[in-house]
Amino acid sequence: MSVWDRLVGQRAVVETLRPVVAGRQMTHAWLFTGPPGSGRSVAAVAFAAALQCERDQDGRDGERGCGECRACRTVLAGSHPDVTRVRTAKLSIGVDEIRELVRRAALTPTGRGWQVIVVEDADRLTERAVNALLKAIEEPGAKTVWLLCTPTVEDVLPTIRSRCRLVTLTTPGPDAVAEHLTATEGVDAALASYAARASQGHIGRAKALVRDAETRARRDQVVAIPGQLTGLGACLAMATRLAESAKAEAEAITGEVDARERADLDTSYGVVERGRRPREYAPAVAALEKDQRTRAKRQYLDVVDRGLMDIVSVYRDALAVALGSPAALVNEERREEIERLAASAPPQVQLRRIDAVLGAREQMLEFNVGVQLALEALMVRLWVPVPG
Repeated sequence: MSVWDRLVGQRAVVETLRPVVAGRQMTHAWLFTGPPGSGRSVAAVAFAAALQCERDQDGRDGERGCGECRACRTVLAGSHPDVTRVRTAKLSIGVDEIRELVRRAALTPTGRGWQVIVVEDADRLTERAVNALLKAIEEPGAKTVWLLCTPTVEDVLPTIRSRCRLVTLTTPGPDAVAEHLTATEGVDAALASYAARASQGHIGRAKALVRDAETRARRDQVVAIPGQLTGLGACLAMATRLAESAKAEAEAITGEVDARERADLDTSYGVVERGRRPREYAPAVAALEKDQRTRAKRQYLDVVDRGLMDIVSVYRDALAVALGSPAALVNEERREEIERLAASAPPQVQLRRIDAVLGAREQMLEFNVGVQLALEALMVRLWVPVPG
């Protein structure tokens, strides 16, 4: 499978990047944008692999980006010496991390390809980090390529995006996602179709849904919430259920990583072998625990956010049913329940409910409102929509 096959439903992007790796219209900085789950980082890494591909080098035939040569495999595995991939589990990327990237970007490639730096969360750069990155992009090395990934062009400063070539990804359609799942995950068509619709084009989420029955069960609990908001007590109970479920899922995701990091730290300071802790150990533990708390908070918010978007999908389906839209429902398996929801209130009420969910997301993600409080207020608004 070539690296381009990893870009699901992104034919226009592939057609843009293929000529570049063949030696036409190359530039030193690229900005990959697209909604969550569209495959921004997948496209950037595929592009990096194609730039390093050994095809057309040493007289080998075939299109670059084969996915089979040693260079392609090591880039995709994250072990190529000339490709640095930056992902953060924290809320931001600081100036020290970017300065280290700038230093690495200035190095001469070990091979005959490029020194490629992939920043998957460029929208999380701090102000000082942005300034450090801007200087590096303004004065690039001859063999250096920066690949920045953000949801939208507005997520980076105009001074940076004006120096980058833009690559825009779109949300892949459910048919493309389902086809990808059947080909790569070996699942039947029915499960692939469910995951493609339920993920709303988010490839990573779709794969999680087909691989794990518990993930599917948790989503089923979330999308059942709109039909269970029958009173004030139920609203508060649903808010608590969503918050606690998200917290448990987030802790399951981060817990294993936290334990492994702590074990690695103990090993690096000789705590296990020597049985005592050097003076430098306590500050290192404090710094690690701070990073882990930050990561846990982000993971928790990410899980809550995903749940809220699943709730939006229910009201979107109810709106589609009320208006007689021929489009397929995201939650086709719950059509009877959605038809009852659509019949219980006019379309404008469903729109206000969607607005309420999006407002709650903004409160939590942008204004740091407590999750429990925001969810309780939201559930009450969904039960009794505020006139507007």
